[in-house]
Amino acid sequence: MIISIGGAHGSGKSTIAKQLAEDLSWPRYYMGGLRREAAKKRGLTLAEYNKLGESDPQTDLEVDEYQRLLGETSDNFVIEGRTSWHFIPHSLKIYLDVNEEEAAIRVFSDLESRPEEAGIDASIEEISRILIERKTSDEIRYRKFFNIEVYNPENYDFYLDTSALGIEEVRQKILEFVKNNLPQTDIE
Repeated sequence: MIISIGGAHGSGKSTIAKQLAEDLSWPRYYMGGLRREAAKKRGLTLAEYNKLGESDPQTDLEVDEYQRLLGETSDNFVIEGRTSWHFIPHSLKIYLDVNEEEAAIRVFSDLESRPEEAGIDASIEEISRILIERKTSDEIRYRKFFNIEVYNPENYDFYLDTSALGIEEVRQKILEFVKNNLPQTDIE
């Protein structure tokens, strides 16, 4: 079984994907990391790379092809990416959501905890603006090139709004859903 996790910026996707992969003793694949590396190789920020992607589908195609092939050749892994549900349609699809205010607070807090990686010095308001721009760019790219809506929860098997939940509550709800959908599992 393949579990794909998508959703809103700041919803806890990365943390949950890591924890779920550990709980299952499965590998985890992170598509955002691949996109960040591709941007870095071109000397661009992720925002600049996403903006380029609005007119150049190649910025997405490499990662998307990687996902598609992974879904065809491997099993028993967790994958985190906005288009993973689409390129691996047989995956168990999980969507995590969060309201914009909470998303900005979470992302700001995360960036504060690792300033050497953040690359920006911004307020919560600035983070909120950046997140809205990223979401808009994502929507433009994915609708234009693939005719899909990556932020539509109807594309997923399970939806969870994490706005008012702690990470352990989210983890438990996801584990319960996964347990109920895996043929057999070693999750305790």
